[in-house]
Amino acid sequence: MGVGDNDAVANQGFTPTQLSARAAYLLRGNDLGTMTSAAPKLYPHMWSWDAAFVTVGLAPLSVERAVIEMDTLLSAQWSNGMIPHIVFANGRDGYFPGPARWECRSLAAAAPQHVDTSGITQPPVHAIAVQRILDHSRRRGRTTRQVANEFLDRRWGNLVRWHRWLADARDPQGRGRVTIFHGWESGMDNSPRWDSAYANVVPGSDLPPYHRADLDHVSDASMRPSDLEYDRYLWLVEQMKRAHYDDALLPGVLDFAVEDVFVSAIFAMACDVLATIGEDYSKPRADVRDLRAWSDRFRSGVVAATSERTNTARDFDLRAGRWINTETIAGFAPLLCGGLSRERERALLRAFEGPRFCGHPDLRYAVPPSNSPIAANFKPREYWRGPVWPVMTWLFSWAFARRGWPERAARLREEGLRQVREGSFAEYYEPFTGEPLGSMQQSWTAASVLDWLD
Repeated sequence: MGVGDNDAVANQGFTPTQLSARAAYLLRGNDLGTMTSAAPKLYPHMWSWDAAFVTVGLAPLSVERAVIEMDTLLSAQWSNGMIPHIVFANGRDGYFPGPARWECRSLAAAAPQHVDTSGITQPPVHAIAVQRILDHSRRRGRTTRQVANEFLDRRWGNLVRWHRWLADARDPQGRGRVTIFHGWESGMDNSPRWDSAYANVVPGSDLPPYHRADLDHVSDASMRPSDLEYDRYLWLVEQMKRAHYDDALLPGVLDFAVEDVFVSAIFAMACDVLATIGEDYSKPRADVRDLRAWSDRFRSGVVAATSERTNTARDFDLRAGRWINTETIAGFAPLLCGGLSRERERALLRAFEGPRFCGHPDLRYAVPPSNSPIAANFKPREYWRGPVWPVMTWLFSWAFARRGWPERAARLREEGLRQVREGSFAEYYEPFTGEPLGSMQQSWTAASVLDWLD
């Protein structure tokens, strides 16, 4: 039975065994050899944080193939340490903006010359993937453990350089929050988090024309960002190109510069995970010390960004010099990295599980929507403005288990699996009806299921 054949789905959906087999089949179908496409039609290349989540799903199937996925991504790392948000697959088109629009090889001194990439980055979840590779290798034979250990030896320097770049290039003032210069760098492209910051991005009259390939693959345009949003996205790319993607120049030329509290929480968490790996595998003590220090710094930065009234975390608009107050999933960033007092953390957990989010009475499944259903700008079908993303459910479930909240982690896992049991592995879902939306056969959704069911 093919992944797209839903006729066989009973009202109850697939059994766990069937769902796991179906997810594994999807990843094999999206496998391009040394990378996995994020989705075969809409996203035919390798995306950075997608690749990390895909690695999490590949690890229980084949540690060796999971290692190849991360090796491919890390081999495209820029010389300054940045891991680009897209690594383009040779011979694949149908996605915009492609390599010809980014022009990284010709414009950016730090860009690799052996492969085409984009010129921006994405959230640093990769340490989680590395941890999963090592965890699964310990369940296997000596040969597999050797493959995993050799991977870590080979790529430890890449991983530390990646974290150092984020700490230095994206937080030069030491405020403990990662600055992003494009909403795409957050992974939450058109989230209400960025509305006010994007309002100050005015595309120039010399913005080169373009054709949106995404609308060729998603029939309902209401699921996708608007044309005006795309104009702004591409104008920021033009500004980066004119600065030759130079880290030293970007802060002075970009119309968009926001301290992203969610990326910062992920970074604090990832530094801790990588530091523990470094301790367990006898990596240089100086690296481990730096990782622990970055984790402390960015955890403190996230806590400093929380509202005293609601305990939710806020982004900071550097151009406008003000906090951004929204009711999105990013507000729960402190639950990922910790740092709040016990009383404040409990209050934030109550909010996460309460009627403004997972506990909203009209939700089909008790999982976190990307935007609060009671927010004025909530749109249940539009990308990061309301739909539920299984990969976000997975991330919070994983973080809750890591933080010693197994019952909460299990509830998210159970609800997340109920949501995807119809087997389409959609990019995101309508929160009230459970309708699969966006791209189907999404690799990171299948990967989340494989990890949940492992």
